[in-house]
Amino acid sequence: MAQSQQHPSGDNRFKLLDRAIAKHQSRGDALIEVLHVAQGIFGYLENDLLVYVAQALKLPLSRVYGVATFYHFFNLKPNGEHTFVLCMGTACYVKGAEQIQTALEEHHQCKFGQTTKDNKVSFITARCVGSCGLAPVAVLDDVVVGKLTPEESVRRVEQLKNTPREVPV
Repeated sequence: MAQSQQHPSGDNRFKLLDRAIAKHQSRGDALIEVLHVAQGIFGYLENDLLVYVAQALKLPLSRVYGVATFYHFFNLKPNGEHTFVLCMGTACYVKGAEQIQTALEEHHQCKFGQTTKDNKVSFITARCVGSCGLAPVAVLDDVVVGKLTPEESVRRVEQLKNTPREVPV
């Protein structure tokens, strides 16, 4: 029985990424799909991984980095155990999203776009999550929660921090 060959980098996750790149025939127009696969495999898109994808798809690094930073669903650093995505769309902003952001940043001593020091919660903003009728809205670990107040947001984040994240099987 033949042993599976190790990837030259020593990290066999690259074999999975190479398969996805080959599936798309190393075409540059498959950049978003390849970045999704890369993030799914590695958890986030670190700089070395962006360079690897750029070289594999024969694209300038600036284009790959531009796409990775433009779309909010790509992460350039590892997320915490939980995520709190605050909608900053017009309806949410008008109904108090900025006050929620301020309350969470002050309570947790952590700015949006960062992860708490204990790596429990990553605070993220989004332009719109499509639930304007429930404004202000946040998405807590993929669950939409509406009609939030600053106090309720702080309470819910504390609950998140004390709840182990269930990993889908």
